[in-house]
Amino acid sequence: MVELAGKKIIVTFLMHLGDLTLTTPFLRVLRNAAPGSHITYLVDGKLQDVVLHNPNIDEVWTIDKKGKDNNLLALYSMSKRISAGKFDLLINLHPNERCSFITAFAHVPCKVGAAHFLFRPFFHPHLKLNRKLHAADMYIDVLARLGVKDLKNNGLEIFPGYEEKQVSEAFWRQQGLDINDKLIGFNIGSAVETKRWAPERFAQVADILATEGYKTVFFGGSMDKPMVEEAVAFMRSKPIIATGKFSIGQLAAAMSRCKLIITNDSGPMHVAISQKVPIVAMYGPSSPALYGPYTKKATIVTAMPPCQGCATGMKHHCDDMQCMERLNVAQVIEAAHRWLK
Repeated sequence: MVELAGKKIIVTFLMHLGDLTLTTPFLRVLRNAAPGSHITYLVDGKLQDVVLHNPNIDEVWTIDKKGKDNNLLALYSMSKRISAGKFDLLINLHPNERCSFITAFAHVPCKVGAAHFLFRPFFHPHLKLNRKLHAADMYIDVLARLGVKDLKNNGLEIFPGYEEKQVSEAFWRQQGLDINDKLIGFNIGSAVETKRWAPERFAQVADILATEGYKTVFFGGSMDKPMVEEAVAFMRSKPIIATGKFSIGQLAAAMSRCKLIITNDSGPMHVAISQKVPIVAMYGPSSPALYGPYTKKATIVTAMPPCQGCATGMKHHCDDMQCMERLNVAQVIEAAHRWLK
């Protein structure tokens, strides 16, 4: 049992957009379990929007993990900053090398959580993540193993700031969106190529829904522009293009305007879930049991018949792609109609 109330706590986590969003239920549980505590969260600077306005933490620290801070000296400097912060407790949530290095050399009386095997002796206790749980529950489980009993949470949560909401509202006004317009969002990108459903199939779904009176919008980051352009080239209807237009906080605010988001398994999928928008999610090589939508407002669509090509572990490259090829437009439209009714 680790005492949490009235402590100065730092949580460290330097993973990707979807992973960071999946830690937000952990933050809610931690706040409830640590009355009177000051909670700092160390994250990748490019992703700070995910937690910047989260009421369950008091302060956000950042490093530019793939930029100027991508060296041992910068990581050690962060260790010294943590030491100087006089924290009572450090919780490291992931065993990646950067976080493990930073936290191992930080002087904090109590250090707990996950760690790379080289740095486990610095943690008391070291807690190996239970990867049989859904990722969000896996992080909450760290607190359960520290003695926290009340694990209630509000699911994924991103809180856009005032300025981010203003940017989103201005964008929709520029697009001529009326308050009565029914908007459906699409996220067709993914950092992993084997998770991507074909752009022409997204185009078919968008065209069908457009004929039913819905307005469509394509989200995603700058790296998704070629895929969106490919999809739009197949379309008969004209969608709104928001690809590459928003920061993460602005994207969350913009997605909250949608009645439904149709998406690949990706970071922006989790952003949409954080805004309590229903989603239809295409799943191929990854496991929805471990990394699926952390919400009841979701329909997962998979290949019919199922593809067993990734039974021994998710492939990042595949010449076959039957898991996505055998996932058809009719399935997605049927799932969308369930939510739109």
